[in-house]
Amino acid sequence: MTTATELFRSARDFLLEHREDYTAAYEGFRWPRPEHFNWALDWFDAIADGNERTALHIVEEDGSEVRVSFTEMSARSNRVANRLREWGVAPEDRILVMLGNQAELWETALAAMKLRAVVIPATPLLGPADLRDRVDRGRVRHVIVRAEDTGKFADVPGDYTRIAVGGTGEAGWRPYEEVYTASDAFTPDGPTAADDPLMLYFTSGTTARPKLVEHTHVSYPVGHLATMYWIGLKPGDVHLNISSPGWAKHAWSNLFAPWNAEATVFLYNYTRFDAARLMAEMDRAGVTTFCAPPTVWRMLIQADLAQLTTPPREVVAAGEPLNPEVIEQVRRVWGRTIRDGFGQTETAVQVSNSPGQVLKTGSMGRPSPGYRVELLDPVTGAPGATEGEIALDLSARPVGLMTGYHGDPDRTAEAMAGGYYRTGDIGARDEDGYLTYVGRADDVFKASDYKISPFELESALLEHEAVAEAAVVPAPDELRLAVPKAYIVLVAGWEPGPDTAKVLFEHSRQTLAPYKRVRRLEFGELPKTVSGKIRRIELREATAAGSRDEYREEDFR
Repeated sequence: MTTATELFRSARDFLLEHREDYTAAYEGFRWPRPEHFNWALDWFDAIADGNERTALHIVEEDGSEVRVSFTEMSARSNRVANRLREWGVAPEDRILVMLGNQAELWETALAAMKLRAVVIPATPLLGPADLRDRVDRGRVRHVIVRAEDTGKFADVPGDYTRIAVGGTGEAGWRPYEEVYTASDAFTPDGPTAADDPLMLYFTSGTTARPKLVEHTHVSYPVGHLATMYWIGLKPGDVHLNISSPGWAKHAWSNLFAPWNAEATVFLYNYTRFDAARLMAEMDRAGVTTFCAPPTVWRMLIQADLAQLTTPPREVVAAGEPLNPEVIEQVRRVWGRTIRDGFGQTETAVQVSNSPGQVLKTGSMGRPSPGYRVELLDPVTGAPGATEGEIALDLSARPVGLMTGYHGDPDRTAEAMAGGYYRTGDIGARDEDGYLTYVGRADDVFKASDYKISPFELESALLEHEAVAEAAVVPAPDELRLAVPKAYIVLVAGWEPGPDTAKVLFEHSRQTLAPYKRVRRLEFGELPKTVSGKIRRIELREATAAGSRDEYREEDFR
């Protein structure tokens, strides 16, 4: 009888074998669908047995560092699981975990899986109001947080176990450090069903109240075989992913994808971004695969990329679409092409430019192995459109798709209507099957009856040397009903004012078709969620309210 570990390894090895042959990988890959599966026990412990290679390597800003081998991480997580069980953690109990990039985060994640508890990841940036919502809607039974954050829970009601990492914090908090005196021999109290809940993620809430996304013991651990394939990870790699704990991308590329590949997770913790120091640490650690959000890539290209003497073999970006100008600058200096990928908290990577694929500028690639991606016609809802809503065919439901929105059957039914999971994102497909991101369905708007993709306009603006960040939203207009308005963050050395506005309006006229060009412009910081995504709803509201600080194209004619 084939074990769950063997099923998983077989699927993983198939993707590794066809790492640079997209056609073979896409046509031949089949999701492993075991009846019972516990990634921490059936996979991580299996690859950790006698394995002294580094599983986790964390470097701090002061130069101190932590290295944990696979074998040691397995033993540590056993100790944590045994102690948490003594403290009352039971199967399907909800644990809110609010830690930084520290070894305890990985120990806790594995321990919770072994106990069949449900993890609610949370970023340390959250405040009391967010925590009250998470504890309440998440029905939290236990919290594990840094000692310096215990005060945030003073006004968060609930009967939950309080565990502080790095000291007892305030009265009533157990010291996490007591876990290390527990036994490192762990015995599970029963089998883990593949569809048992594993994680509950609160989305970033860019347009509305955060949704609560439910994942199982297969949807993320197994689903991220696709993410492993997209990044191009293989055994022995040293992988750096810049992402804040508490968000889905952290689990994607700092937990499941690298350890699916038996690679080392490397992290450099900093309080203020320093491109030169980051590249120095990447060189010293021998980083071979690198993932960063567009914000970090934009900051990197403002530095001297040549400071990195040995660029990673694979470089990817996720979180938001990456603008072509950034890709070109990295290619010119590093000789590497940043490969975009598209996914959501609700899924693993759905569409990507994987290693070996012919890259098309501006395209986010083709469907990942195991995903049947359709574009739904915006009028009829029928599949097969050349431009429409990106959707997953549920008749071939991918393993890497959420169970649904926890506690919200209406929203789940809406997202899964008609036999498709609807992403809410608009894409276009070319004759070769490559998909290009157009924008969120809520963000695309019409001006003079022409459809406008904010992403396209933002990409054009970012080509100018003055622009560090840009966000485009519709502004009310008596003649055209709406016109594009850009909010601009300038690079150092450029000053906000009419002279810069004139330069950018001229750049817009030169690079964009007349119906697309930016008609209004305003300088200032962009409102963002704690995960770093632009809150366009705030920009829309500010635009609708009007501003005395905006510049209009007609004023410069």
